[in-house]
Amino acid sequence: MSLGLFEAVVKSLPDPVVLCAGDGTILAANPAARASVPRLCAGASLYALNRDDASVLRRHLGNWLRNGGPLPGALVLEDGDGGPVRFRCHGVRATWWQGPGPAVQLTLRRVDHADRFAVLSQQVSALNREIAIRRTAEAQREELLLAEQAARVRLQRLYQLTAALAASATLAQVAEAVASTAAAVLDVKDVTLELHSQRLVPALEPGEDLHVLKETAWQDLDHPHDSVRAVPAGAVRIALEADDVVLGTLTVHPGAAGVPEPQHLTAVGQQIAQAVRRAGLYEHEHRVAERLQLGLLPQLPDVTGLEVATCYAPGSDMVMVGGDWYDLYSLDEDHIGLSIGDVAGHGLPQAAVMAQIIAALRGIVLRCGTRPQAVLTELNEYLYLYHRGQMATATYLLYHRPTRVLTYVKAGHPPPLVVRPDGSSHYLDGPICPPVGPVPGARYRQGETTLAKGESVLLYTDGLIERHGEHLDTGLARLTETALQGAGMNVQELCQLFLDHQPGADYPDDRALLVARPDTPR
Repeated sequence: MSLGLFEAVVKSLPDPVVLCAGDGTILAANPAARASVPRLCAGASLYALNRDDASVLRRHLGNWLRNGGPLPGALVLEDGDGGPVRFRCHGVRATWWQGPGPAVQLTLRRVDHADRFAVLSQQVSALNREIAIRRTAEAQREELLLAEQAARVRLQRLYQLTAALAASATLAQVAEAVASTAAAVLDVKDVTLELHSQRLVPALEPGEDLHVLKETAWQDLDHPHDSVRAVPAGAVRIALEADDVVLGTLTVHPGAAGVPEPQHLTAVGQQIAQAVRRAGLYEHEHRVAERLQLGLLPQLPDVTGLEVATCYAPGSDMVMVGGDWYDLYSLDEDHIGLSIGDVAGHGLPQAAVMAQIIAALRGIVLRCGTRPQAVLTELNEYLYLYHRGQMATATYLLYHRPTRVLTYVKAGHPPPLVVRPDGSSHYLDGPICPPVGPVPGARYRQGETTLAKGESVLLYTDGLIERHGEHLDTGLARLTETALQGAGMNVQELCQLFLDHQPGADYPDDRALLVARPDTPR
């Protein structure tokens, strides 16, 4: 019980009722108390009003605080004119009190010395009235406590739904949050979520397959096989509306507690509608970013002597385009160039830099593509001169068809992984050089290896191996373990294996992959 509730309960009682702290400070008093002794009000001290021995009051307070049931006592207090007013009282520890320190609840009865017989004759009726009042107050208190407990449980459940929806970014996550928490919040048997997919995530082109909306825990109202069904008997359907757009409906199937209150239904429906709207915007922006990113990546030319496969996937918590790229260059009859890299950061500026790097690299490679060191040296100078403040990691590789010799230069980029036919693998841990862009005149050194028959080389960006709170060595080790599953796979299957080597994992950054394998005998 709160202090306000206590004051409301004792307000109409005929006898003075006082709530005081253990040190005698009065916390609350009803009108009857203030009518008997005007100074008997919140903030006053019983010790200051006491006209009797202070040790008697101290002993009474101690006894009342230690006892769980009411104990009798007597008080002599000072009235408004300074005269004594005698009271008989009952005190009990206020177990409901949640404030600082313990508190005592006192019920007082004034004693008139001029008429002892009147006092005695009225005691029985006063006692009966007090018992009746106590019983009524206790019943009201129980009802209020039950209502308060029910409201607290409802608020706790509503908070669980709010927290679950706030943590959900995608429509699938929102639907899962609704399925797992909404029924408990509303105290019903079950709920069904039905949404208009086209209003939430508009198609980017006619006839587009909205693959991001498949296998979700909600019914799609915009497809014939998921058309609106009749409301089951006893169920209630409410519209989910946000920004003046009806996004779908929530069908509530009541349980033993019956249909929830309309206000409660509306509050839950509004929360779900806002979460659905937010998730739909996220899905749309995510798909736009992915489409833009894929449009910026180059179309690789067909080359003889090398099987090539590429994969790309956007970061799981990003709706902005990134700066990841890969490319392939047919230099002459004997040489093929490959590159992969990542512009630091996310957003349209980084995507624009990435697109210009791809174009610049194609020009650079035409001039000096058979000299890997020169390729990255020129790229570093280009980025420093024309994109000051931007930085990128990159790897450039030169493959010689007749000998299968692979020459490579790494500019701050994760090492390529060579995968043998049996699934064993090793990294190309050649010279480590600085990223391109920030340091003019940087020197780049190259490494060299020879690919055996059937061996593949995996190029990738750091989004494939980076995880929040995890060392990069852990991600690199995970790739070598994944390679063991790739024995006998072709390059496309191998590329997809590495892209999806951690199903359900959170990938905070984009993933770009390129797998190459010699396809001619040595």
